[in-house]
Amino acid sequence: MEHPVPRHACEACAQPFADKQSYHTLLLDEPAALRRSDVCEPCWQKQFAGDATSRSGFISHWQGVYEAPPAQPVEAIQKENAETILRKLIEQNDPSHAPAAYILAVMLERKRLLKVKEQIKRDGRRVFVYEQPKTGDIFTIADPGLHLDQLEAVQHDVAQLLEHGLNPPAPASETPAPAVEPTAAAAESESSVAEK
Repeated sequence: MEHPVPRHACEACAQPFADKQSYHTLLLDEPAALRRSDVCEPCWQKQFAGDATSRSGFISHWQGVYEAPPAQPVEAIQKENAETILRKLIEQNDPSHAPAAYILAVMLERKRLLKVKEQIKRDGRRVFVYEQPKTGDIFTIADPGLHLDQLEAVQHDVAQLLEHGLNPPAPASETPAPAVEPTAAAAESESSVAEK
């Protein structure tokens, strides 16, 4: 799982993007990882337009409109949602969470919060390249090749992540219930049963 982050400035000329400015994105497969290259329209026309697809490692190209990030409101407690959990799973890069990350990405795609930009083969596996349209963030999620008999366990994991986040509450310790002293009425009824 990878997450090439969009730049807030043109990679070629280093000029910051203005809100609502058109830009171009190249996605390149480099030996270490996928690399995203964002460039402004003038640099695209000057340096990339004619030969973008012939560049080494070229996977995909698309055009977008830059949206300046909104000022973050200060919240005392921010409830995690599917996207924030997906981002944390990608940051952790734990293979045990790969099936849950895949299911979360599919959920977000169906809700139109992520868009599939490309589908590639890498190391013999299908890899989906998703874009978060509002931020321009790119997520690469490998298809874990789930079987029907695995779906219930993965659905349970996803439900737990959505309910508790990545740090679920510690299970309550199992302490034996305190011994209950019989009440006077219970002791009296026991003695009357014993006498009969």
